[in-house]
Amino acid sequence: MKAKRVIIIGGGQDGKSLVKLFHRDSTIELLGVSDVDDSAPGISLAKKYGVFTTNDFTELLKLSSIDLIIDVTGNSDVFHQISQSKGIDTELVGGTAARFIWKLIETKKQTQDLEDHYNLAMRALETKIDEEFVIGANPQMLEVRELIAKVAPTPATVMICGESGTGKELVARAIHRQSSRSHLPMVTLNCTALPSTLLESELFGYKKGAFTGAYKDTQGLFERAHSSTMFLDEIGDMSLETQAKLLRTLQTGEIRAVGDFKSKNVDVRIIAATNRDLMKAIREGRFREDLFYRVNTFTINLPPLRQRTEDLPLLAEYFLKRACSRINKRVDKISRQAMSLLSQYHWAGNLREMQNVIESSVIMTSSTVIEPENISFPLQNNVFARQKSQNLNFMEEKAENIEKFERQSINRYLAEAKGNVSKASDLAGLPRRTFHRLMEKHRIKSPRNLTD
Repeated sequence: MKAKRVIIIGGGQDGKSLVKLFHRDSTIELLGVSDVDDSAPGISLAKKYGVFTTNDFTELLKLSSIDLIIDVTGNSDVFHQISQSKGIDTELVGGTAARFIWKLIETKKQTQDLEDHYNLAMRALETKIDEEFVIGANPQMLEVRELIAKVAPTPATVMICGESGTGKELVARAIHRQSSRSHLPMVTLNCTALPSTLLESELFGYKKGAFTGAYKDTQGLFERAHSSTMFLDEIGDMSLETQAKLLRTLQTGEIRAVGDFKSKNVDVRIIAATNRDLMKAIREGRFREDLFYRVNTFTINLPPLRQRTEDLPLLAEYFLKRACSRINKRVDKISRQAMSLLSQYHWAGNLREMQNVIESSVIMTSSTVIEPENISFPLQNNVFARQKSQNLNFMEEKAENIEKFERQSINRYLAEAKGNVSKASDLAGLPRRTFHRLMEKHRIKSPRNLTD
C-alpha cells in the first residue's frame, strides 16, 4: 500500500498530536509541519523526529505529490490561501474537520489501519459538502434529485450541463456517494486548470525521464481513480489531442503513461461537466463527436439560479447561516426589503455569486439584520442600474453611476479588509480621511466587532 503524503499547517497541541500519531504509522509519509511560532509544541516534536519544519507554510505547498493537507490553525485567511494554492488532486481539511480526522484516527487506531481511517474521514467530509447542494422546491431541481438517485447505482457515464456556479461538482459528488464506488474518494480534475501539454501527464501519469523535470515515475489521475469515480470538470475545454487519448481509454479501459511502452487496465467511472454548448463545439471542430456520445450516456441539466426564484429565500437563509459560522458573527435574518433586492437580481454567477454576496453582506452589517444598504452586487452584473438609467439624461446617468461606483467600491474594499478601515483605505489607494468621508457620504458603517 502506497503511503499517504501529508503536511500539517499549525504546530499547536492539535498539530503535535497529529505529528505523534503519524510518526508511528508506516502508511503515512509526513512531509513537513509549519507554524509561525518556532517553539510551538508540534514544531518541536517534528524537529525531534527529523521532520522538515518551517515558519512559512507556503514552502510546504511547493512540495510535490501531496495527498492531504491538514490545517489546524483555525485561521480562515490561511485556509483560503491554501485552497487557492494547493494541487488539484490534493485534499484539504481544516478547523473542525481536521480535529475530526485526529479523533477518528485516534479512536479507531486499534482496529483499522490509517488507509481505512483516511477514506472514512473523506466520506464524512464529503457528506458535509453534500449538504451544500440545496434542492429546494423548484421542479427542475426536484427532477435533478430523482435523476441522481436513478443513475448513481449504475456504472453509466454522466454528463452534467449548466452555467458556472450552478453546483455541477456537488451533483457529481452526490452521484458518487450514492454509488457502489463510494468507499473510495472521488478524483476531480478541472480541464481548464492545466495547459494541454500538462493535462496528458496529469491524466495518465509519466515515466522517469519522459520530459524535463520528470525525476521519478508518477501515477496519473486515472490510476489513482481505479475502482472509483473521476470527475472531469469543464471537459469542453480539453484539447482535441487529449480528447483522442481520453476516448481511447474510455473505449478500451487502458492507459499508457507518458514515456511508457506498456499499457495498464483501469476501472474508472467518468462523470463529466461543462458550461459550454458541446454540439456547437462539435460543429466548429473543437470537440470530438465520438467522445461526446461516449461521455453523454446520461445527461443532467442544472437550471441557473435566475430560474429558481422560488428557492431564493431558502438558499439565502442557508448561505446566511454558513457565512455566520464561517465569519463567527451573529446575523439573525435578512430584512424583507433586502430579500426583495436579492430576488430581483440576475445572478449571473449563480450559487457561487450568491454565496459571496451574502458573506459580504454579513461582514458589512452593523446589526443582526441584513438591510439593502449592506448588499453589494458586482458592478458589471447590476442589471437594475442599467434598466433604471434608461430614463435618465447623460449628466444624471453619469452622476448616478459615480455614486453607485463609490458605494459599491467602498463596500468591496471594506469586505476585503474584513471591516478594517485603515486597511481598506490602503487597498483603495486613498487617504484614510478621504475614505472616511466617502463612508459618511454613503452612510456606510464598519462592522462593530472589528477594530479600525
